[in-house]
Amino acid sequence: MLYIAFLRGMNVPGRSVKMEYLRSLFTDMGFDSVRSYIQSGNVFFESDGTDRAELASRIGDHLAKALGYEVAVCLRTVPELEALIALDPFADVTVTGDVRCCVVFTTERIDPELKLPMLSPKEDMEIIGATAYDAFVVWHLINGRAPAAKGFQERVLGHDATTRFFHTVVKILAAAKKGEA
Repeated sequence: MLYIAFLRGMNVPGRSVKMEYLRSLFTDMGFDSVRSYIQSGNVFFESDGTDRAELASRIGDHLAKALGYEVAVCLRTVPELEALIALDPFADVTVTGDVRCCVVFTTERIDPELKLPMLSPKEDMEIIGATAYDAFVVWHLINGRAPAAKGFQERVLGHDATTRFFHTVVKILAAAKKGEA
């Protein structure tokens, strides 16, 4: 099974990780066909493991030991990303210089009772939709600054999550598929 690991906190201030080293950590765990995409912690790997929670826990533990800090590990498959993109969740969003369309990948199930759309108190973030483990969030930049994940987003979606721009998710899927046999 080809998995895509979306890792939180890679190459942010104070946490510089070379992708070659990150790939070696995945190879050390016995995963096959390990590749990475851009510098933000997107790793493709193959595994016979089907217990996603166990895989994510194993990866998270190994990375924490090697890197010295906790890393949220959100695992997705190619068919899951294809289905997510097919939803076209931002079709009705007008993108301007101050608007960004993001996908928040979570490790825990999103509350199915969550009333959406939901605007943050600062009106800088709006959750417009969700699947069981992914949220579609519109960022409204204020003075050119992106909203912080801490606070509203973590309270609503959980702290073990990571965000990618939607257009980047599309590119990640294409890169993952390019490496498929």
